[in-house]
Amino acid sequence: MAAIIDIYSRVIVGWAISKKMDYALCINAVDSALSRRDIKENCIHHSDQGSQYRSHEYVKYLRECGFRISMSDKGSPTQNAFIETFFKTLKYEEIYFRGYKTIQDVIKKLPNFIEEVYNAKRLHSSLGYKSPLAYEKELTDRAS
Repeated sequence: MAAIIDIYSRVIVGWAISKKMDYALCINAVDSALSRRDIKENCIHHSDQGSQYRSHEYVKYLRECGFRISMSDKGSPTQNAFIETFFKTLKYEEIYFRGYKTIQDVIKKLPNFIEEVYNAKRLHSSLGYKSPLAYEKELTDRAS
């Protein structure tokens, strides 16, 4: 799985599932995010230095989409803490808890967890104990 998180609101804005961890998976995650969000000028795409993120095809695609590219230093997972925390939550609160066994389990169950639980209901202390979507709604309401 590849996922894109808005670190301001903690909303998982894009994700994709595949049996292969390659640049195509990551492009599909970006496409998923772009279907939900407009890219603003100077929007930063941050990742670790996995080969899928460093591939010529992926870097080219990000630039074509208008992203500024940022990567963690080698061996520095804390620089990618937001998405690493999401994946830890995903594993412990969904995959291990529900006993996923097959790729079909992942394809069938993960979308619900991401959209209906993580984005819509899971409270974050850093967001004032609101869910990511509730936090975004509050910001939108305040701005209008």
